[in-house]
Parts: sequence; structure tokens; C-alpha cells
Amino acid sequence: MTNDKPVNPRLNEDLRFEKKAGGPPRYNSTTDGPVQYLTVADAAGEVIGYAWANDSDDAAGWLIKKAGGPAAFNEGFLWATWLHKAKARDIAPSAALAEMIRDSTAGGDSRVVPGSLTEAPNVEVVRSLANAS
Repeated sequence: MTNDKPVNPRLNEDLRFEKKAGGPPRYNSTTDGPVQYLTVADAAGEVIGYAWANDSDDAAGWLIKKAGGPAAFNEGFLWATWLHKAKARDIAPSAALAEMIRDSTAGGDSRVVPGSLTEAPNVEVVRSLANAS
């Protein structure tokens, strides 16, 4: 039995990925320099993640606490979005952290842990906190 359906020649073409400029503004996602970071906890006081920033490399990011599970992931989306909106307003990464501290209750069911703004020698230190059990 043969298949007599015509074959679409486009299905046999090699696909080429061509990166296009544009998209929403984002802070750089990496830095080798020192970072400031803050801790975010849910309504029960359990840590759900960390927001970090480095002004000299215009870098910032959100790191979910892996042990926080799906609830931490869902709530963390609000904090990651906060960073995206801050970059869209073209403010420095450290200013974004300051806004998070000042307006902490705007983060849904989570908040910045008071007094948690800390410095670390690099973002890998914060990443290890996020990956710890």
C-alpha cells in the first residue's frame, strides 16, 4: 500500500533560526561582580526566593527557592514581573530592590523579609541559597 498524498515540500526544508532584535527590555541575567539581594517569604513566613541586583553590570534577577514547590514558583512570578517592569521604566537594579522593600505588600501573598537586604560576593552565593533544601 502506497501513500499517494502529495508531500508538502516545506516539510523537507531546513529550518533556520534568525535572531531578531527587540522584545521587552530586561536586566542582564548574569554578573561576576558583587550583588545585593533580598529574601522574599510567603504569608506563613516560608522563604520562596531571592531578588538580586548589580548596578555596574545592569543585572538583576529572581531566584526561586527550589524547596518552595509550585506555590513558590507561582508567587515568584510576581516578583520576576516586578523586575521586568522596573527595567521597562529604566531604573537601576538596586533601585528596583529598594522599591520591592518599600512596596513589599504589593507582591500578592508574599513580602520582602524585613532587614533581609544583604550583599554577596557574587550571584552564585545567592543561587546556592535558592538551591538549598
